[in-house]
Amino acid sequence: MKQDSPSTHQISFLAPNLIDQLNPKHPLLQLARHIPWSYFDTEFAPLYAHTGRPAKPIRLMVGVRILKHLENLSDDRVVQLWVQNPYYQAFCGEVEFQWTFPCDPSDLIYFRQRIGTAGIEKIFAASIVIHGDKATEKEVCIDTTVQEKAITFPTDAKLYRKIIVHCLKIAKVNGLQLRRTYAKEIKQRKLECHFAGHPNNRAKARKAVKHLKTIAGRLVRETERKLPADVVESLRERFIQFYRALQQKRGDKHKLYSLHEPHMYCMSKGKEHKKYEFGTKVSITATRDSKIIVGALAFASNEYDGHTLPAVLGN
Repeated sequence: MKQDSPSTHQISFLAPNLIDQLNPKHPLLQLARHIPWSYFDTEFAPLYAHTGRPAKPIRLMVGVRILKHLENLSDDRVVQLWVQNPYYQAFCGEVEFQWTFPCDPSDLIYFRQRIGTAGIEKIFAASIVIHGDKATEKEVCIDTTVQEKAITFPTDAKLYRKIIVHCLKIAKVNGLQLRRTYAKEIKQRKLECHFAGHPNNRAKARKAVKHLKTIAGRLVRETERKLPADVVESLRERFIQFYRALQQKRGDKHKLYSLHEPHMYCMSKGKEHKKYEFGTKVSITATRDSKIIVGALAFASNEYDGHTLPAVLGN
């Protein structure tokens, strides 16, 4: 259920409003005056039900999300800093200083899922409009970069262990009795994969990775064979990922690097300190003189930079 934001015009008899105690020239307070908060309330209100437990105010969730990207913070960190920083709280519409977290970090995930891609585009469009004529220059600069994903460096051994963990979890949830769980062997093979680049460990690590692949394949086939047909059908996409990871070769294109981020891919941007990066290619468009970002577009495949221009200019 939608919840209204605190009224900033209400007079407190105990202490003045929070915003009256802060520096009015602070950049965050100046930015808050130009952001159309009522627009977000109008646009996102239909996404909330009229019954049930009240949700967090829309201004609070939009404000925390803007702060997260302004400071390049994680969900957990932005929530922690919100409690410590009175300017963060005033930016999000709080009338009095708060001592507790504004929300759980997972609430930011649910809010992103609630508003979807269209909602994110509305927030981004509003950030462009507040710049006025500066955002309407005739010439723009376009460049591509890598939006890295929050994953560990992908290796075959890690991928096979993830498959094993997922299979054991599926079996436990559905009450399956597997022939073996390979718990002791998996732990031993994991230790053998450490320091695989050392000349004395290469052969042992290579055998350990091969053994992990064999164990993963056995568990995938046994789990799929023993599950009921309707459960297998509901987990079809997951099993396709398992077989794709087990069958891919070193030189294959469109490889699977992560089970929870299957759409990411490997890119080499020619950086001296980081030869390969794992994520998605993103094109950033900024005005030539004022350097205001007016466009951002992600691509599902690793396209040549010149081939991204039609999609970027037409967006």
